[in-house]
Amino acid sequence: MAESSPKVTIPESFQFQVSSSDIAGQLTLIWELIKAPLIVPLLTLGVYICLAMSLMLFMERVYMGIVIILVKLFWKKPDKRYKWEPMQDDLESGNLNFPVVLVQIPMFNEREVYKLSIGAASNLSWPADRLVIQVLDDSTDPAIKQMVELECQRWASKGINIRYQIRENRTGYKAGALKEGLKRSYVKHCEYVCIFDADFQPEPDYLRRAIPYLIHNPDIALVQGRWRFGDCSCYSCMRVMM
Repeated sequence: MAESSPKVTIPESFQFQVSSSDIAGQLTLIWELIKAPLIVPLLTLGVYICLAMSLMLFMERVYMGIVIILVKLFWKKPDKRYKWEPMQDDLESGNLNFPVVLVQIPMFNEREVYKLSIGAASNLSWPADRLVIQVLDDSTDPAIKQMVELECQRWASKGINIRYQIRENRTGYKAGALKEGLKRSYVKHCEYVCIFDADFQPEPDYLRRAIPYLIHNPDIALVQGRWRFGDCSCYSCMRVMM
C-alpha cells in the first residue's frame, strides 16, 4: 500500500492577514529609507548644474555686452573703412560711367513670389542699357514655368533687358543654374554680377549703394547686403571672373 504524504495544516489563528494599510505603511517605510541617500544627492546635483548653467549664461551676456560696446566705439562702418563715392549721372558721357551689371534670379517652382522678385529687380534704379536681368528657371511645373516666362515678357515689353532661361537638367541645383547663366554670350560684357534669390525684394537703390564699393576698392571681390527677414533677404554683388 502506497504511503500517503503528510499534510500540514495551519491553524486559523496563525494565518497571515495582509491589509491595505499594512502595504501603505511598508511603502512609506521604504520611501523614508531611500529618500535621504538617493533622492537628495540627485536633487543637489541638479541644483549645482542649474547654477553652473546660469553662471555660463551670465558670463556670455557680459562678454557679448563688452564686444558690442567695443564694436560701437572702435569698429568703423563700411563707408568709413573703404572708399565709397556715390554714382553720379553725367550728362556728357551719358550712362557710360555706370558699369554693366548682370542680375541673376534662380527659381524653382516659385509660384508665390516670382512676381515680387522679378518686379523688384526690374525696378532697380540703374540705367536700363547698363543692366541685364537673367531669370534662371529650373521649375518642374509647366504651369509655373509659363507664368514666369509671361512675367518676363511683360517686363521686357516695358523696355527692361530681361532674359528667361531654362535648361534640360537641374545639375547643381540653383548654384548650377547660376553657373550656366554666366556661360551665355549676352553676359560676356557684364562687369559685375548681382544675385537675388526668388523671394528677395531689394530696394531700388541697392545697386547704387553696393556697386561703388567694388568700383573704388579693387581688392574687394564681393559685397553682401544686410540679412533681413520678412520683406527681403540677403543680397550679394560680386566681380565677374570670366
